[in-house]
Amino acid sequence: MSHPASRDMPLTDVASFVQHLQSSKRIVALLGAGLSASSGLPTFRGAGGLWRTYDATMLATPQAFQRDPGLSWQFYSYRRHMALNAKPNRAHLALAELARRNPAFITLSQNVDGLSPRANHPAGQLKLLHGNLFDVKCWDEHRCGYSRKNDFTDPIVPALALPTENPDSDLKAAAEKKKHALLRGADISDINVEIPQLKREDLPQCPSCKKNLLRPGVVWFGESLPEDVMSDVDDYFSDREKIDLMLVIGTSAKVYPAAGYTSIARAKGARVAVINMDRGDARELTKDDWFFEGDAAVIIPDILKTVVGEIGEFDDTKGPAL
Repeated sequence: MSHPASRDMPLTDVASFVQHLQSSKRIVALLGAGLSASSGLPTFRGAGGLWRTYDATMLATPQAFQRDPGLSWQFYSYRRHMALNAKPNRAHLALAELARRNPAFITLSQNVDGLSPRANHPAGQLKLLHGNLFDVKCWDEHRCGYSRKNDFTDPIVPALALPTENPDSDLKAAAEKKKHALLRGADISDINVEIPQLKREDLPQCPSCKKNLLRPGVVWFGESLPEDVMSDVDDYFSDREKIDLMLVIGTSAKVYPAAGYTSIARAKGARVAVINMDRGDARELTKDDWFFEGDAAVIIPDILKTVVGEIGEFDDTKGPAL
């Protein structure tokens, strides 16, 4: 994991990072999907299984929910199920432990998979930029305002139960048909996986206003990021104290506002450490930064060990943090 860096390249040795970490007070971490890869979660745009024939980005809009809330809820129920069957990995646990030991450490997560909350990451230091699959709220949040956090019920209503123990098993024939059609060069536009049509009354209902559906508490395309979260993040970055270190984990950080946080941290004195599988993400780093290439679940517990101690595996018996 470490090799000599050239004069213009970021550092790759753990020793120099650890030395800086131990003297750092204010630390920011920016998390992306690469953090959860070792937990076995598919990426958002490759949600897999029941959804291979759908463009996931077209399901993640307010318009898609209004047009077909049953389809939208089935997509998100599938993602909830997959996330609940994954476990927080050792990187989630190490970051949670760092937060407990350092109250000046803040984590900005672009992930909605609930793995950081389930790792008992202190809620006040975890800012979920894109919401959480396990939060739900009334569709008419401005008039009604009902919401609840960390609802790990699976399925959230009986109608959203997956059809079999293995949600992909009923689709093997369709997948094979599609594969052979592709090999023949045939048009596959009419080969789709059937998704059940659900009645509105069978979907999650708002218990407060009793007239609207509940929706997933995630940020959809075209929506603003959560005001309370963004206010907390702005307050942290506008504080007069310098920032000592920024960790960029499992993300290329190319989408705003996340893309701007590294620059803001640098302007406040931070050195940057990128932990990712993609060596291309080292391009923007300087000789005073670090780049660790590889699996975050392995690297993060290693480079944080002198501060957080030895990190074991997630303990299923403790259950999710409620």
